[in-house]
Amino acid sequence: MSLIPAFEIGLWNAWILTIYFILTGMVPQFLVSKERKEKMGWPPFNKTEKILALITHAVIMPVAAIYSIFLPLKLGTVWLYVGLPVCFLGGMILFIACINIIATPLGEPFSKGVYRISRHPIYFGGFLVYLGIGIACASWLYLLFAFAWIVLWNMVLPTEERDLVEKYGDTYREYLERTPRWIGIPK
Repeated sequence: MSLIPAFEIGLWNAWILTIYFILTGMVPQFLVSKERKEKMGWPPFNKTEKILALITHAVIMPVAAIYSIFLPLKLGTVWLYVGLPVCFLGGMILFIACINIIATPLGEPFSKGVYRISRHPIYFGGFLVYLGIGIACASWLYLLFAFAWIVLWNMVLPTEERDLVEKYGDTYREYLERTPRWIGIPK
């Protein structure tokens, strides 16, 4: 890992993994009904939380995507062989979470499938994808994107969870009690 970020345009760059991230997270969303999309809107974030959520979507995601065009994969190195499985695991968690959302009946909280082991598998899956890309490319900058992503989401999730408690009441409270926020981190 060098202090100065790599900038090379090439076929075997991180853009390949960025496309994987987009496909695993975005394609299933085209299957979500219009009615569900309307009900899934943003919670009532305060001004600071809106800014933090906006930073993840309007800064980290596009900057990371653009940077991935110029970021070469570390082909034939341990970095690549460690980073790819992390990236693919994150994408699969993200994809399965999206499918679980589609399969959940309207008016019920998402609590089945991967949502049984994490209250926020989409955010966690995104973190793993960014982390895996950062490792596969040996890029401290991309690792910074990963940690900024998870830290910023961790700051706004309490508001999202309060909103869900208001929507679903005791059902969601029980879910909060039995399910950890992040995979692998016990309550």
